[in-house]
Parts: sequence; structure tokens; C-alpha cells
Amino acid sequence: MIYITGDTHGRFERVEQFCKSQKTKPQDILIILGDAGINFSGGLRDQEKKRFLSSLPITLFCIHGNHEKRPQTIAGYQLQEWHGGQVYVEAEYPHLCFAKDGELFDLDGKRTIVIGGAYSVDKWTRLMYGFGWWPDEQPTDAIKQDVQRQLEQQNWNVDVVLSHTVPLKYEPTEVFLEGVDQSQVDKSTEQWLNQIENQLTYRKWYAGHYHTEKEMDQLEIMFENIKEFSL
Repeated sequence: MIYITGDTHGRFERVEQFCKSQKTKPQDILIILGDAGINFSGGLRDQEKKRFLSSLPITLFCIHGNHEKRPQTIAGYQLQEWHGGQVYVEAEYPHLCFAKDGELFDLDGKRTIVIGGAYSVDKWTRLMYGFGWWPDEQPTDAIKQDVQRQLEQQNWNVDVVLSHTVPLKYEPTEVFLEGVDQSQVDKSTEQWLNQIENQLTYRKWYAGHYHTEKEMDQLEIMFENIKEFSL
């Protein structure tokens, strides 16, 4: 079985409870739509999270968010083939997989493209208090080119898109944080995703990031709910 959920930010109680209630197995997959929070603190705190998650009977497939390091910048991660695409994995934690942006995966027969990253509206607060923030949180030009090249090879037709943020047209403005000047927010990723969405034929688009649950057209924003990955 393949399941999907939104941001976890290093808190995995709901994942643990889900595994117990559904009696999952290690070959079952849970997609986390960014901000898993597994590579956020560094050192022992991250290792404790990874050991705990490795004890659960499920495989995690994580999209890159904006509250975590990119695994390719962390010693010990290696690229390996997984469901037709490439993921970053540490040898000690083979059931914790981090998608490489722009890769196409075969998930239960569904052609699925992965597009991670977003801008952090809490960037300056995190920097002020010494919390993690990384300048490569958004997709680079090289990543964007990889995504577009992959989609061109698919004739701009896939079954599912997994992203962290959403195309600009689908931003859930009703949950924007008060006090954040939206004119100062870098929305280049959302604008680029708008261009992608306008060209793309797809059946379902899943995203996280906004800490809300909402469906619009073929796009669904997820947060704390966990559901079966489906079209």
C-alpha cells in the first residue's frame, strides 16, 4: 500500500499511530510532501529521529521542503534507484528515502513527478534565533531545467505531481500568516509552477507547505491527514 500525508516537521506521533492502526509493513510506503523535519537539527537529534522512524514498519518517501537540508549536502547520503527514479538514502536507514527533484517515479503504476522546495516566510526569525535555514531551499535553475526536460520527455503528460508548494493560482490565501508582508515573499517557485501547471496534463497534484487541507480542481493540499495515494 502507498499512503500520503503533509508536513511533519520532525513530529511523527501520527505516523506511529497510523502504522499501528493500519498494521503496516516495511514494504508499505508513506509519502511526506516536504518538511519531514528529519534533516533539520543535525547531529544527535536527527539521528534519534531516524532511528525511531526506522523502527516503524513502513518506508518513508520524502519530498524536499523548506525546513530541511537537502540530503545531497549531507555526508553519507548516496543516490540509488527506487521505483524507476533516483532517491537519496543512507546505508543505515534504507527505509528513509528522499526524492531527487525532477525525478519520475512509478508509484503503483502512476507516473509521478517530484518537485520540491519553497520559500520560507520565517527565514529571518530562524536566522535570528539560530535555527536552521538553507539558501538552497527553493529549486535552482538547474533543477527547473531537469523538471522541464523530464516533462518534455513525457510529452507534458503524467499521472501525478508531488510538490511542496503549489502553483501561484492555487495559493490558499485564507491561511496566510498575519503580519507577513506578502509583497516581500519570494513567489518565484509558485510562479514557475504556474507555468508548469498551464502546460501539463495530469490527473492529480498533491502539495503540502501551507498547514491546511484543501482541494481545488485536481490539486489537493495536505497537512495532518493520512490517506491512500490515489487519483
